[in-house]
Amino acid sequence: MAEYRDMSKQEVLLLRRKLDLLLRTGKLLVESAADTNRIDRNMKRVAAFLGIPEDKLHLDIRWSMIMVNVSDEAHSFSKFQKCEKHGINMTAITEISKLSWRAIEQDYSLDRYEEELERIAKQPRNYKPYLVAICAGFACGGFCKLFGGDWIAFLFASICAFAGFRIRARCMEFGINAYMSMAIAAFISTCLAYLTSLTDWSATPYHSLLACALFIVPGVPLINFVDDMLDNFLLVGITRAANTVMMIGAMAFGIAFALRLFVMNDVTIDHKFSELSMVPHDPYYVYAIAAAISAMGFSMIFNIQRRLLWVVALGGILAVCTRNFVNFELGYGPVVGSFMGSFVVSLIAVKAVYWFDVPNHVLTIPSVIPMIPGVLMYRSLLAFINMHGVVGEVTNAFYNGINSALIIFCISLGVAVPNIFARRYIAKDRRRLLEQELQKRRERGKFIEW
Repeated sequence: MAEYRDMSKQEVLLLRRKLDLLLRTGKLLVESAADTNRIDRNMKRVAAFLGIPEDKLHLDIRWSMIMVNVSDEAHSFSKFQKCEKHGINMTAITEISKLSWRAIEQDYSLDRYEEELERIAKQPRNYKPYLVAICAGFACGGFCKLFGGDWIAFLFASICAFAGFRIRARCMEFGINAYMSMAIAAFISTCLAYLTSLTDWSATPYHSLLACALFIVPGVPLINFVDDMLDNFLLVGITRAANTVMMIGAMAFGIAFALRLFVMNDVTIDHKFSELSMVPHDPYYVYAIAAAISAMGFSMIFNIQRRLLWVVALGGILAVCTRNFVNFELGYGPVVGSFMGSFVVSLIAVKAVYWFDVPNHVLTIPSVIPMIPGVLMYRSLLAFINMHGVVGEVTNAFYNGINSALIIFCISLGVAVPNIFARRYIAKDRRRLLEQELQKRRERGKFIEW
């Protein structure tokens, strides 16, 4: 488009279609739980494919709305896109990233790009719902084993988590509020786990209570929150933080309600949780197996490609074993150990993303989730529930709560920091590659600005 020239009706309609495609791309990324920096990069790359100059493009990405404006000295066009259905779909994030490059390299038409975008939006998930529920159950069973439970407790936790996961899915299908669905699922899982603890089949009957509801843990929103805050996307980061708090609150409410309903007369359970040792009792290979099971289970919840399951399993093993080594062998404690476990995985993922051609978070987030400090979280929750005015109760509750929160924050920070620093160097190469591809497209006569 030449500046200071009135645009024809056809040019206006074409630009509106381009903005629509750009916004639909961003919406799919937002609703698939991509971090804001990735959404911004991908949308700018798609805008380059669409022939919209970056210096004329203005993006405002928020949790529930994307706004885009294209303007020059003579014209200004704005369009908005509502984002409503927030989930986690790592495959969609990966496919959109690949599509944005492929569209430039292969000179896609607008029709073909729209077809590919629609295909990604409508493609079925990689795993059937009941398979995901089973694997989510085993993921919580893996947590139970990591917390020191035996294999019978592993089985009990898996069954209870499977039931809770399916109940949450059914609640969502019935249109029940997402947070209420989480609370109901946590309540049912905890009730079932308490019933299994009344049997004498397991030598560690209370460990299943620790792990049965951890499929609700908001690992992706939490890590995206840290990423967004460090990348200076403050408004989106704060919204993600609020969503994370709401999810944790819903889970805690369901668990606390179940404990007050069924365990209020069981004076031994609080002592059992306070006496649970956090020192590993099993060989490293047992924890490695449990970590791999948990990592692969959450990978299926996040809809990761099948070909990457073994990669994520190795990442989970590396994270947990590094955490245990730094924590117990070197004596630096769980906070530093958890940070180093996630840091090492994220550092390796900086290079591994090129080997497997996927975004960084696809490999790192499921790998570090097995390090969630479930024992400390439950100690803190039970301490708050069972307060009787005894001296030191508040101190003990806050001590466990602050330590668990600090560990979770350090896990998120360990994932984010290497990725953010590496991104600054990678961005230069990506920018250079994008300019080269756009220049090739101009030489082929396929590049036309708006």
